[in-house]
Amino acid sequence: MLRGTKKIGMASLSLLLAALMAAGCSGGKETGKETEKKPVDGQSQTTEVGYPDKLSYFVYLDPNVSATLKDLSQVGVYRKLEEITKTKVEFMHPSSDDQFNLMMTSGNMTDVVEANWGKVVPGADNYIKEKRIIRLNELIEKYAPNFSKLLKERPDIKKMITSEEGNIYAFPFIRGDDYLLTAQGLFLRKDWLDKLNLKVPTTIDEWETVLRAFKEKDPNGNGKADEIPFLLELSGINNSHAFVGAWGITAKGFYQEDGVVKYGAVQPQFLEFIKKMSQWYKEGLIDKDFATTEGKLKDSKVTGNQLGAMIGFSGSGIGKYMGLMQDIDKSFDLVAASYPVLKAGDRPELGQKDFVYNGMATAITTSNKNPEATVKWLDYAYGPEGHMLFNFGIEGESYNMVDGYPTYSDLIMKNPDGLPLSHAMGRYIRAYSTGPFVQDRRYMEQYAQLPQQKQAIELWMQPENKKLMPIVMLTPDESSKFSSIMNDVNTFYDEKVTKYIMGAESLDTFNDFIKTLKSMGIDEATKIQQAALDRYNSGK
Repeated sequence: MLRGTKKIGMASLSLLLAALMAAGCSGGKETGKETEKKPVDGQSQTTEVGYPDKLSYFVYLDPNVSATLKDLSQVGVYRKLEEITKTKVEFMHPSSDDQFNLMMTSGNMTDVVEANWGKVVPGADNYIKEKRIIRLNELIEKYAPNFSKLLKERPDIKKMITSEEGNIYAFPFIRGDDYLLTAQGLFLRKDWLDKLNLKVPTTIDEWETVLRAFKEKDPNGNGKADEIPFLLELSGINNSHAFVGAWGITAKGFYQEDGVVKYGAVQPQFLEFIKKMSQWYKEGLIDKDFATTEGKLKDSKVTGNQLGAMIGFSGSGIGKYMGLMQDIDKSFDLVAASYPVLKAGDRPELGQKDFVYNGMATAITTSNKNPEATVKWLDYAYGPEGHMLFNFGIEGESYNMVDGYPTYSDLIMKNPDGLPLSHAMGRYIRAYSTGPFVQDRRYMEQYAQLPQQKQAIELWMQPENKKLMPIVMLTPDESSKFSSIMNDVNTFYDEKVTKYIMGAESLDTFNDFIKTLKSMGIDEATKIQQAALDRYNSGK
């Protein structure tokens, strides 16, 4: 899976291909004349080329952009980039992974393709062999001085973006600071805690006490038993390891202990986690409709003064709801909680933590007629001017330098049209999401502008996270086999775990759940992950 799983009809797919063919997918001729610097002291030198006249660019459109604009060409970063490079970019924004798969299979590709190449099946090496994308190693050395400099300074990044067969296959999205790696965790209604004279919970038992109080003591003060203590979202559990991490395991995913890969759901501790969630659900501490509560319904439960706690992000969670409630209830307040542990005083083992490189990257396809100039165009974002452009937008418009600090203007922070901060940013930059550039910490320092958000990030960064798997590369055969196994496993997991928590299926059948996972090939999938981790750790 690349971004989403939304299905579309074949007619839509055909329209996309027609659009790609009409665009020419050519890369265009380059502007400027190619020259090559002669070697000095035996060292290879960067070769200079011009920028391409035009490019076609396949990339998923972030909701923060689509909320107010039609495509990325209207965003400040690309308006300015076209002014600088004279490169006209035609963006193709798909609505599902099916469009990526059909495009790559057909061979009628855009010049560049931005996707989660860490999850592409059957893998980047296979697409290079099939002549769908090109190997970039030598092109980067010759035409990408900014990115080459980064790889020399950060060999760890070079390792992350190099495939099993030694190919650098794309220009990656890189998080430039540890502060940018954590953005998700647990938070609660602080005003409810204060009213009930409760402290922020740190252990599973303390959470149980708080949730019971939310249910039984009418913290919203309306005289009705309408409080929803906690909205459980399985996706949040899987991504952040909240609650399940107290038992030292992941849920729907792999982790490693001293180099040994394990799958969370088949571990004995997983049953203990499920028992606790099932108990909470039975007592009414978990939203009875958790399995069907989507974004808008969740928003209404928050703004309706019903929801006490949830798993969410510092921006689209804490920041969003503090903003929505400021004109509804002045007493509304949120506070982050550390990842729960079983024993008071213990440090959390697992929490949400992204990777310096998470797989999102931009590849150049074999449809591109001028890859050298395209490499130069992509390299611009990794230089000092490009770095500022992608992270902060247009100086004097979306940001100003204040005492040497790039400070977002009121157009972003206090949008005159009343746009939320994320939507205002979406009109100018790409730092709010991903892209082929290095994300700057100073973006997050301003995006997480509320003290509640800043406190949340610091608190959610506490887990050791030694057990988290790195991004490992699979061979084409491993990738196909692993994907086939996990597609079935994930569907089965979601169905059964939901039923166990809701009491629709007895936990007496849990051994059958494990047996079925094993019959589906979870042990083989674990071995594939183990082989990939061993190669990663050995540097091969």
